[in-house]
Amino acid sequence: MFERILVPLDGSKVGEAALEHVEKLVAKMAPGMQVEVILFQVITSLAHYVIAGEASVQVPYTEEEIEQIKKKAREYLNQAGERLKSKGVKVKTKVATGKAAEEIIKAADEFKADLIAMSTHGRSGLSRLTFGSVTDKVLRTGNVPVLVVRAPKETAET
Repeated sequence: MFERILVPLDGSKVGEAALEHVEKLVAKMAPGMQVEVILFQVITSLAHYVIAGEASVQVPYTEEEIEQIKKKAREYLNQAGERLKSKGVKVKTKVATGKAAEEIIKAADEFKADLIAMSTHGRSGLSRLTFGSVTDKVLRTGNVPVLVVRAPKETAET
C-alpha cells in the first residue's frame, strides 16, 4: 500500500482539491499503518516585472525576497496540512524552486513516494496548449503512480 504520498500544491483552491481525496485514502488504509504525506510547493517565478510608463523590465528577486516567498510557502503548506495532522497523519513539507513538473518528479524520487496525488484544472483545447499542464508532464515523465483529481467546477472557475 502507500506509505509516502507526495501532494504538490500551488496555493490555489484548485490545487487543494486533492487533499480531501488523500485524507479519505489514508482513512481507508489498514489500521495502524503509518502514512506520511509530503506537501510540496514549487516557486516557479524567480523574477518580477517593473513597469515605468510603457516600458517594462524583468528583474530577478533578491535572495532575501526569495527567502520571504519560501517562508510564506512553508506557512501555507503547514496550514494546508493541519487537517491531516489532526487525524494523526505524519505531514512533511518542502518548498523548491524551478520548473514545477521537473521539481515534482525530483521530490517524488527524493522522498521515495509511492504515490503522487495532484489536482488538475481540467483545461482542454487552446487553454491547455497555452498554459500547458504540469499534471500531464508528471504523468508522462514520472516513475510514480499519479492520482489525478479534477477540481470541482466552482473551484476551477475562481
